Amino acid sequence: MKIISINKNRDFKKIYVRGKSFAETFLVMYFIKNNLKINRLGITVSKKIGNSVKRNRVKRRIKAVYILNSNNIKVGYDIVLIGRNKTNTAKFSEIEKCFWHILKRNNLFLEKMVN
Repeated sequence: MKIISINKNRDFKKIYVRGKSFAETFLVMYFIKNNLKINRLGITVSKKIGNSVKRNRVKRRIKAVYILNSNNIKVGYDIVLIGRNKTNTAKFSEIEKCFWHILKRNNLFLEKMVN
């Protein structure tokens, strides 16, 4: 599945300033409506997590969680996911559970979703 990425610093800043945020144990999520028929995703990880190998591993895991659940997310949002320090040592299932909790809390699941 192709993910449309958020790459520009100004887009990240706009989402941070104008968007809503919610923090969980392993992830922080910022989101804002983008008036498009697609979702765009940005992933950031702090250098506090470790070297580039560890940071990229965390990014890949967050991206995989997003891809697995992308069909159940409402369309038309710019989403930024930030990996926290504990994400480096977390199991994949824990990260996914955290992601689901953030989506439910912010009403970003599609209505057809049953869980």
